[in-house]
Amino acid sequence: METINITINGMAVEAPKGSTILQAAKGAGIDIPTLCYLKEINEIGACRICMVEADEGRGARLVASCVYPITEGMKVYTNTPKVLEYRKKTLQLILSDHDKKCLSCVRSGKCELQKLCHDFGVDDENKYAGVTNEFEIDDSAAHMVRDNNKCINCRRCIAACEKTQGIGVIGANNRGFITEISSPFGMGLGETACVCCGQCIAVCPTGAIYEKSDVDKIMAAIADPTKHVVVQTAPAVRAALGEPFGFPMGTGVEGKMAAALRRIGFEKVFDTDFAADVTIMEEATELLGRVTNGGVLPMITSCSPGWIKFCEHYYPDQLDHVSSCKSPQQMFGGILKTYYAEKMGWDPKDIVSVSVMPCTAKKFEIGRPDQSAAGVPDLDYTMTTRELARLIERCGIDFKNLPDEAFDDPMGESTGAAVIFGATGGVMEAALRTAVWKLTGESNDSPLEFKEVRGVEGIKEATYEVAGMKVKVAVASGLSNARIIMDKIRAGEADYTFVEIMACPGGCVNGGGQPQVPASVRNFTDIRAERAKALYNYDENMPRRKSHENESVKKLYAEYFGEPNSHRAHEVLHTKYVQRKIHEI
Repeated sequence: METINITINGMAVEAPKGSTILQAAKGAGIDIPTLCYLKEINEIGACRICMVEADEGRGARLVASCVYPITEGMKVYTNTPKVLEYRKKTLQLILSDHDKKCLSCVRSGKCELQKLCHDFGVDDENKYAGVTNEFEIDDSAAHMVRDNNKCINCRRCIAACEKTQGIGVIGANNRGFITEISSPFGMGLGETACVCCGQCIAVCPTGAIYEKSDVDKIMAAIADPTKHVVVQTAPAVRAALGEPFGFPMGTGVEGKMAAALRRIGFEKVFDTDFAADVTIMEEATELLGRVTNGGVLPMITSCSPGWIKFCEHYYPDQLDHVSSCKSPQQMFGGILKTYYAEKMGWDPKDIVSVSVMPCTAKKFEIGRPDQSAAGVPDLDYTMTTRELARLIERCGIDFKNLPDEAFDDPMGESTGAAVIFGATGGVMEAALRTAVWKLTGESNDSPLEFKEVRGVEGIKEATYEVAGMKVKVAVASGLSNARIIMDKIRAGEADYTFVEIMACPGGCVNGGGQPQVPASVRNFTDIRAERAKALYNYDENMPRRKSHENESVKKLYAEYFGEPNSHRAHEVLHTKYVQRKIHEI
């Protein structure tokens, strides 16, 4: 690898040819602040916070380090008085048209703009006071709110929507001082083909975009003695919830999470992983039925509501490929208000079903049609991982020092197959563990791990020989990658048997509802891989690692459903899809 020699703040630095000043400095242990920069998708040098002085033999001049390439012998200065004053002035100019209601802002204390202002000693936020924009708040979407009064036009959300997800329902409208990030033709976001994935929220540095919250309604339900308020938690939540409380990224905090939820006041604390095991029973049976009966192939997973909405908008002619299984969240809600309600003698109308999810699209999903197995909504409220972290803080719970507690029975029992649902390839691997068993009947000898479908690559393919049959599978995460797979299927060029698609890059561990990670970390750490490690660690240490080995699931079928894909199972656990327009103009 060819390298280039430069100096940064008088220190000799060697970096790969083609590196930017920002990258070379990071390699030397020097952090240069940024606001607009997102590695590979938003390298535009727009915010000017990353300015440094660079001397290439013609005298030092200010350049944007995130896009400026290094050259042999270059001298870089990252903290001269000129540089520091420039950054401070830039921040003051940003604040001149920024809603500074920081105390009530959802990002207060975790806002990248706020931190930079503190770091650079911005003590006069009104220095350039004058005319300000006043934008209407857009709350038309089911899952989020856009407040452009707090937007700094960094365009990170645009990049996530257009480049990462291939959707592009937001962009910069108008020009100059009145520029705003919004949807085409002034439409509310809820009128567009937004898929509710929340990747825009995940990368926003301020409080300009945030999820809609029903936390106050949940707390009111908990205080109501006539209600049974039950909570379920998704696999990926335990892999990230520790981050807001100081745990290293990739630390599993399942036991402390269960303990915290009890202290908040939930009557029962269950695990969505139980329903993930049920999902595998239903999905694997459906797949085998399609294979043996000449059904539509490839079959595509249905666990990710962002992916489902994407398919309904952009590939409505391909919906027959999608499994009819509800997502684990919705299956859990259906089982809770039918089977479990009968066992407990509870009226489903008195049950308040709450989920904690890494996903903002779940807020849209709970309002979908055909999600009311007991005649009432399967799910009443859903919180993101971020919302739960804030609620734990509000309730004064010392999360870090909580004891580890177990989930309640029976809907707290799960297997290793269920917990890896939160990582890209996890649903595929879990399904293969059970599908191979169903085809071969070799429960003890059938494979436990299918590592070919693991990893953070956007698209993975593998072929397995099972009972004399070739099973070709594909895994895609991130909707721009889903497009590649779906275009092949639409064109008749795909010879897959089974396909897993997750809306978010890396799967649910990188969901739009997970704790926000500042760009200073996001640009240099693969948060997808770090969080996925926690899930695979859980899997390796579980006593049972195949969904069909879950004793509570066996009992559920014996007592209530009879067998997977039975008539009753279809009534409670399966659903239908709708064709949606790309734009409702």
